[in-house]
Amino acid sequence: MKNKHVNAVIVGAGAGGGVVAKELSVAGLSVVLFERGGWATYDDHDHDEIFSQRTTLLGNAYGPDNERHRRVRVLPNGEEVVLLPSEGGYANNAACVGSGTVSYGAMGWRFMPEDFKMKSVYGTVEGSTLDDWPITYEDLEPYYEKAEWEIGVAGDDSQNPFSPPRKKPQPMPPFEHNKEAQILESAARRLGYHPFPIPMLRNSIPYGGRPQCYRIRTCVGFACPVNAKCGTHNTVIPVALNTKNCELRTHSVVNEILVDDSGNITGVSYFDDRKKRQIQTADIVIVSASATETARLLLNSKSTFFPNGIGNENDWVGRNLQGHAYCGAYGIFDEDIYDDRGPGASVAVCDFNHHNPGIIGGGVLCNEFLRLPYLFTGIRPPNSPSWGAEHKKFQRTNFKRVGQVIGPYQEIPMFEARIDVDPRIKDYWGIPVGRLSGNLSMKDAEGTEFMAGMAERWLIEAGASSVWKTGIVRGPRPVSGGQHQAGTCRMGNDPKTSVCDRYGRVHGTPNLFVADGSLHVTNGGFNPVLTIMALGFWIGEYITSEWRKGNRFK
Repeated sequence: MKNKHVNAVIVGAGAGGGVVAKELSVAGLSVVLFERGGWATYDDHDHDEIFSQRTTLLGNAYGPDNERHRRVRVLPNGEEVVLLPSEGGYANNAACVGSGTVSYGAMGWRFMPEDFKMKSVYGTVEGSTLDDWPITYEDLEPYYEKAEWEIGVAGDDSQNPFSPPRKKPQPMPPFEHNKEAQILESAARRLGYHPFPIPMLRNSIPYGGRPQCYRIRTCVGFACPVNAKCGTHNTVIPVALNTKNCELRTHSVVNEILVDDSGNITGVSYFDDRKKRQIQTADIVIVSASATETARLLLNSKSTFFPNGIGNENDWVGRNLQGHAYCGAYGIFDEDIYDDRGPGASVAVCDFNHHNPGIIGGGVLCNEFLRLPYLFTGIRPPNSPSWGAEHKKFQRTNFKRVGQVIGPYQEIPMFEARIDVDPRIKDYWGIPVGRLSGNLSMKDAEGTEFMAGMAERWLIEAGASSVWKTGIVRGPRPVSGGQHQAGTCRMGNDPKTSVCDRYGRVHGTPNLFVADGSLHVTNGGFNPVLTIMALGFWIGEYITSEWRKGNRFK
């Protein structure tokens, strides 16, 4: 049976797509929300560290699966390797309803005002595509607020002197510090840093009809067993479905955005859960499949009108792929600092996010999430044995004595850091797979060295007897991505140097939008999920406002 025409198709039920689905369906538009995976729960994998917690040794607990998905990466010597989703170089993002918001660490950061005008603040960076966003922090501030209150954030920005301006506090109080965070907070104050509680997309009190977090260790990398972690799967997507205007189609893989004989976007082609190819027509198409998969879909949507892929007339789709360079330091303490109060990360400093002499941008520094035993086997001082008696002794002696201060350093965007589509390799459905290539800026080396040095200083002041840095960029570094991937369909005012306009609409296509991290011109020195959610509310409101005015985006 032919699918009924709808007002809007949304590809991807993650941080951005889930929000847009709620905004459109509440406004009365008929919506089909596509998700390549299914629903995921804690009971699917419970506290299995080897299969969950992002070790990816045996696959990905929240998808995509190794059986049907592939990606190509171009090595520095030009060799191309085919990767499975469970392999690190794949730059994976989850494939389930809610996407990464099911299993993420749930830090709920707003970007800084400077993050929206990096070129104005830092000037031209040779070899880089560093630029300003076409919107400002002030434009997005009401939508950050909406995301914090509708999704749910626990925090207290009044304790952070570097916090961007806000009109309303976070809706829930911050989490109390565990033992490690208490030690680090005191040390930070002695150094003149300005510690404060990390804002978390996690219930510190009952909120939204769901219970408060009871602070178990299996958090980051796991679904929440009590539904206290706040994602789109348990907030806005249920709201959308309850309107009866939104239909969620899981295990459905969209392979092409369709174009008619006049060059108009008419809907999408997709494979259903039985591998049957189907058509869904719509007035509007919104793509929110992640920075790698959104770009891949646009590039695979070729026609007479778009021979190089939709939105790619100027070869910008898939370019400027960014993630974060995670850098910091480890420290061994002479006493136990581990008290088993999850999720672990709770204290941060924003002293080094911007305006560091000689450094482009910066980032936030935080204590780390609790690490279960397998992940801890990879934490060793330089030149330590990775097996044998000494390895085991370190594990037994220091599991509760090692602390970490770490944070995401803002990568500098590069035109050649990209994802395109491979002409030879196809996935299970016969769709050309994504191909990662290019290197990141060598300026990242200066930034990561600086940030790791500040983390080292903090741990020494806290009383660590042995400290070593981690995550410093030492040479040319291939594109990153992963759960913080961004930048491949950047927004901008000039179609020659961007893919989408300030409302996420693909230049030259009135009814095609993007609503995920692909839009980010720069990716901030923070976990980007709250910004993706805020952009979802920004774009969703624009579409519904125009729709009510009679604009059908023809």
